[in-house]
Amino acid sequence: MGDVVSIEDVRDYWNHHIHDVEISHHPPGSEGFFADLDTYHFEKLHHLTRLVDFDGYRGRSVLDVGCGAAVDLARFARGGAEVVGVDLAPAAIELARANFAQQRLHGRFEVGNGEELPFPDDLFDLVYAHGVVQYTAHPRRLVDECRRVLKPGGEAIIQVYNRISWLNLLSKAMNVGLEHETAPVLMKYSAGEFSRLLDRFREVRLVPERFPVRSRLHGGWKGALYNNLFVGTFNALPRAMVRRFGWHLLAFCRK
Repeated sequence: MGDVVSIEDVRDYWNHHIHDVEISHHPPGSEGFFADLDTYHFEKLHHLTRLVDFDGYRGRSVLDVGCGAAVDLARFARGGAEVVGVDLAPAAIELARANFAQQRLHGRFEVGNGEELPFPDDLFDLVYAHGVVQYTAHPRRLVDECRRVLKPGGEAIIQVYNRISWLNLLSKAMNVGLEHETAPVLMKYSAGEFSRLLDRFREVRLVPERFPVRSRLHGGWKGALYNNLFVGTFNALPRAMVRRFGWHLLAFCRK
């Protein structure tokens, strides 16, 4: 894939799509925009506040690879972490800086390629890479870079899309595209494939997550069917029965 998709292709796509989700009537970069973005993000990914200890890194260093508008990174910063955000897209870094300025938070942001991180070895206590591995043409390089810049004993939290998931199946059955389906790279993994990608870490714990929640983005009869029937029916099933089909695979890794 890396032979046909260049890093410039990926950068260009995300420069133009970093804030194209229609979740706010406020202009991108405004206080209202970031408030809406945070609400939307943690409605959809409410499991993150349960699984990730955003307040647990006070005085320690956190790197967010593919930070986007720094919605997650802001939570680490409010918890007292010393935070750094890197993103391939300059438009993302511009938004991330504006987000921190609006909230009067301190952080350092750099335009950079996650496959070639501009940091020395053994620097960070935590590397957070949520929603980035699936969009790179060289996932092994990115994962190895996350590990390289971690301190010995440091933790990486890495997320990918689960190919064997309820959302992947529903998307095909209902003929409804996934977010960023037109990105130059969009990869999905089985749990086994993801585990092999992480095999250089000393410890890895995989957690399938991201189960159906009501959508603000889809209307019409498909949206009504999804919101009014599918969400409730799926979530009424015993979680043990469907856990492996979560749309996200979260890895908690130890160097």
